[in-house]
Amino acid sequence: MNHWESMKRQLMTFRRIIRTGCINFVRNTWLSIAAVAIMVITLTIILFSIIANATFAHTIKQTTDKINVSMYLKDSVTKKQTDILITQLKQLDNVESVTYISKDQALKNFKQQYANNVNILLAATESGNSLPATIQIKPRDVNRLDTIKSFIDKPEIQAQQSDKTSYSGQLKVAVDNISKAARFLRKAGIVGVAVFAVISIMIIFNTIQMAIFNRRDEITIMRLLGASTWYIRGPFVIESIIYGIFSAVISIALLNSLFAVSSSTLQASSLGLLDINYANNYFANHFWLFLTMQLSIGIFIGIVSSVIATRRYLKFKTTK
Repeated sequence: MNHWESMKRQLMTFRRIIRTGCINFVRNTWLSIAAVAIMVITLTIILFSIIANATFAHTIKQTTDKINVSMYLKDSVTKKQTDILITQLKQLDNVESVTYISKDQALKNFKQQYANNVNILLAATESGNSLPATIQIKPRDVNRLDTIKSFIDKPEIQAQQSDKTSYSGQLKVAVDNISKAARFLRKAGIVGVAVFAVISIMIIFNTIQMAIFNRRDEITIMRLLGASTWYIRGPFVIESIIYGIFSAVISIALLNSLFAVSSSTLQASSLGLLDINYANNYFANHFWLFLTMQLSIGIFIGIVSSVIATRRYLKFKTTK
């Protein structure tokens, strides 16, 4: 047999394996539906966890960008003292940037902020410029504000301040809440994925086991006739791969519908701490990457399940 005939025979064998696997998938309808349903849940949890974590990270970044620490200086503080203070602040490891706002600039900002409130503008004009010069400190990590606070609370630094330092408390609380929710979701996602992945493997394992049992006489005859290991095992692997493909497509379609309904029908821009608009855009921008990932994971789970089942119950010799 020449090389061309050998390749032709192998291709024919491969086609038969695929055809048999597809027939098995249709033949075991209810078992296939159960296996696909559980795998859909597993893949959906995986994808939703990834999107939710990315969305939370975006929300945290947006919120933390607004957080700063404001120091209000006394009018008696000289320019030299101010420059020294700014230099010292910039040397702190948790300080990203330091911005100085003079008294005149502070008044100008105040007027712009309340441009539509005549009464407040008149009061500010009549009382003169009572606003202090301000140093705004942007931290690198809002969870380590104590490092900045410990410096500002030094007696010699406090002596130069006219009022208590602003720590943007409400924003800090918001960031803490989002961070806690993100950590909880990440842990819950990992646990959920692990649980449903095991369940998926077990269900596909049992599906393949039942298929082997139903075809035990046929398999026995095939082995007596000298059929190779992969000629017998192949259809079960193909059947499991079909589970993974169907599950991945359904999972992607399910999440796509969920985001579409949330952003259009419900007209929701956020769901609790989850920014629906950003999540929807993130999903759309990474659609093909997510589809590839879901297909890969689904096919991997299917192959692992079928290989374990066939090795356990068919007792194949892998050297064949």
